[in-house]
Amino acid sequence: MANRWQRLPPQAYFVVGAVFHYLGPAFAVLLFARVEVLGVAWLRIASAAVVFAVWRRPWRSWKHLDVNGRRLIIAWGLVLALMNVCFYLALQRMALGTVAAVEFLPVVALAAAAARTRRNALALVLATGGVYLVTGVHADGEAFGLIFAVGNALLFATYIVLGHRIARIDRIPRIDGLALSMLVATVVALPIGGWAAAPVFLDPLGLLAALGVGVSSSVIPYVADQLAMARLPRATYALLVSLLPATATVIGVVVLIQIPTAPEIVGVLLVIAGVAAHRPPTARAERGVA
Repeated sequence: MANRWQRLPPQAYFVVGAVFHYLGPAFAVLLFARVEVLGVAWLRIASAAVVFAVWRRPWRSWKHLDVNGRRLIIAWGLVLALMNVCFYLALQRMALGTVAAVEFLPVVALAAAAARTRRNALALVLATGGVYLVTGVHADGEAFGLIFAVGNALLFATYIVLGHRIARIDRIPRIDGLALSMLVATVVALPIGGWAAAPVFLDPLGLLAALGVGVSSSVIPYVADQLAMARLPRATYALLVSLLPATATVIGVVVLIQIPTAPEIVGVLLVIAGVAAHRPPTARAERGVA
């Protein structure tokens, strides 16, 4: 079985992860009719945590962590919880493709700050211009949506930084670190959205839908990313990541009938170009985050 999975090209794992990364949130938007947005955010985290708990039993890895490792896990879980809350509050007010485009701006900015090269400066300009177009930074009634989208983006960048540090912990499997953080995130987000999720436990169809959102959003894409990153060079992976805003836009059109305007399409293309153009500062840094 393991050899069969190894025979698949790593790009196949990435494609699976890219599709489910935003397909899950698209289904979550449809769930808004049954559950309040904060309840959906908590259900996504909690259902994924249940799946990881049954699959990995991550508490067995907790005892192998030192104090710093445990602090990283707790911090990662805290960021994960707040990131999901901001993401869904933004998604309630803005198109999926728009939220996805904003999400990548801090990532490109971090790369530009770490390696002050002309290429990364160009990447930041392209991505910033793209985000400006897709968000239409105007007083159009979506100010709160933009605030939550920016908050999600900053937390997403923090999530990546902490995730890379946890990936370098050799005392536990990488997926166990993710599973432990999901458990932490479930507890952190409980007072925020648990109350709003309570009615769904009396709605079998809604509960099944919530489980589907968790598996689609936080289990399949994260595991697929781990399998892809294990075999893809960092530069190749970064190039593929540039397609995610386009993936989100397409899924928004197909699932949610969110038709982008011409400026929004141009903006998404600029974000894709910016993410594709940015490069990590050194080969050593590349190996550190792989």
